[in-house]
Amino acid sequence: MKRPEPVHVVKQRREGLLRTLVDAVPYIAFLGIRFDRRGDELTAVLPYKEELIGNPVLPALHGGATAGFLEIAAMIELSWSTLWDGVEAQGALPEGPLRLPKTIDFTVDYLRPGLPRDAYARARVNRSGRRYASVHVEARQDNRARLFAQATGHFLMPPAESPK
Repeated sequence: MKRPEPVHVVKQRREGLLRTLVDAVPYIAFLGIRFDRRGDELTAVLPYKEELIGNPVLPALHGGATAGFLEIAAMIELSWSTLWDGVEAQGALPEGPLRLPKTIDFTVDYLRPGLPRDAYARARVNRSGRRYASVHVEARQDNRARLFAQATGHFLMPPAESPK
């Protein structure tokens, strides 16, 4: 009977996978997005920066920054949930460059202006198959029940690695 791995080893592997995913998308660093991981839950965090303001009169976050934030949250959640089972089974991170899902379409609903403060997003994978996936993501700021944007995206999944 195989002994369970120590918790710190599993945590290090999970952090390594998340770091690998985040490092694979340079736009994440450009926007300053970071991810808070609690178990298998990911929360994307967009720290407020003056450069993200699109309408200085209100002021409100730029719609493009909001859409990019939501798309990144969806893509990283989808990749995380897809890759994690393989990482757990193999006990190691995937070798070589990661092949991330490609966006087919992405529809954003702007529910209210994004205020000049940090934003948080959580994505939920609705369907994930071999070729196609559907993801819903919601963004909030100070109040969890008061979303400022939400989106639905469809993604083309990368081909499965062929056995060697």
